[in-house]
Amino acid sequence: MKRILIPAGGAILATGLLAAGLAGTAAADSDVAKDNLATSAANAKAIAEFWAENNGAALKAATESNVWDKSDVAKLQSKGGYSSDTKPGSTAPIGEEKKTSSKVQNVNMPKTIGKVFFVNSKGEKKWCSATSIQSQYRNLVATAGHCVYDTGANTDVMGKWVFVPGYYQGKAPWGIYVGKQAFTHYDFDVYEDYDRDYAFVTVYNGVKVDGGGKAKQVSKAEWDKYTGIKDAKDQEISQAEYQKCVDYNGGETPDCWAKASDLEDLVGPDYPNATKVLKEVSKEQFDAAPTGKKNGAKAEQATVTEFVTESQYKAYKGPGYQKIDAKGNFTITHYFLKYWVKKSTSVKYFKTSFFIIETGSLDAGRLGDNVGGQGFAWNQPTGKAVRVFGYPAAPHPDGNKNYTGVTPKWCYGNTTKKLVGSAAKKIEEHVALKCAMTEGADGGPWLYKYSNSKRLGYVNGVTSTFNDQDGNGRVDYISSPYFDGETNTVYKAAAASWSGKVV
Repeated sequence: MKRILIPAGGAILATGLLAAGLAGTAAADSDVAKDNLATSAANAKAIAEFWAENNGAALKAATESNVWDKSDVAKLQSKGGYSSDTKPGSTAPIGEEKKTSSKVQNVNMPKTIGKVFFVNSKGEKKWCSATSIQSQYRNLVATAGHCVYDTGANTDVMGKWVFVPGYYQGKAPWGIYVGKQAFTHYDFDVYEDYDRDYAFVTVYNGVKVDGGGKAKQVSKAEWDKYTGIKDAKDQEISQAEYQKCVDYNGGETPDCWAKASDLEDLVGPDYPNATKVLKEVSKEQFDAAPTGKKNGAKAEQATVTEFVTESQYKAYKGPGYQKIDAKGNFTITHYFLKYWVKKSTSVKYFKTSFFIIETGSLDAGRLGDNVGGQGFAWNQPTGKAVRVFGYPAAPHPDGNKNYTGVTPKWCYGNTTKKLVGSAAKKIEEHVALKCAMTEGADGGPWLYKYSNSKRLGYVNGVTSTFNDQDGNGRVDYISSPYFDGETNTVYKAAAASWSGKVV
């Protein structure tokens, strides 16, 4: 067990996470740090719709987590191991609380795994791997700490954090689960200690979003502010209705405007019974227009100047030319071009109606009820077999990319008997496994005593680092923090926390 100590008589510089950790933790000697993600059901609903709208466009646009760069992928170093702080223990998976383990060995992917999606401090849409895990309210997700906290930017928790079990190409078959609270070890939250690079996140009930949605008519201001799906439609109105709109808006027409007939209705000045119409334009358009008897030429009474009040002057938005004359009078000069149209055709007037598309959101129920939840184990001896699952997508350091991140992959083997560390993040107590998965798999579960027939086991680690042990420029080992009694303390705090519904 490792402890971070403050030097005698000294102080530690506070980072962005330090401030967040101190604010969200009752006492500095507590093992548990807790931070809010989505603070209300309304906020959570908006987050779910952000990821789901436009047929999961935001989900598809996300790329794998990229905390580790090429220089971080280094050879693991022996650091001497750990000292167990309590006796080994475990919590059974959902549905297996009183059942015995199966010995059938088939490679089946667990139903509990999926991707966590979030927006980092750079505004980038990213994802990691994760799993549903046993909890009192069946609402808990296990992943890596760096998939919850933006350690790269030294800021607070990630934005718009969600878990999508069974994710595949923009689809959320069991719904989208918005994170409510993130539970981590105090040393990770405050000091970014990667020996505690794990997180347990409570999630609201899942949300299934109806992509069709219903159209609701709103004002132009509401339409401009709305960030979801929206539409605008032109509706023909009478000249009187148009003039009423103009008068109501003080000469401005944000929702109404007139436009000339279609081009095929325009005729020349010598067309039998042609009707001449005037169209007001800006001074620049007027100056560029030709003269003579032709469509689009300057009208005979080309300009009209009117005197207005100061308030009318300030409220006017064009297209006329505004000027304050030598005597201080406020004037607006209007400019006109002339067109000829068929006698049967008149200027058409239109009003624009603005709509937002409200997506229908349905309650998908609790995470654990839908996909189950893995058990949890701590203080287990190393050298035991585990199955690791995740969605690797990043290229190897040598540039060779074997994974797409579209479907989950797995590794199987015995964890190292001696804990190892990496200079990249000052790691001293990680467990390693021979495995070639790359980033995108980070946060994925290490399942101890995994039953492939039941697709259940015990989370005894989460993928944290990626390493090149033989120095050939390719990832060949991954590592996880060692899950000890302090990890269990963090897990128990999260597993007893209620979250509730979104809709």
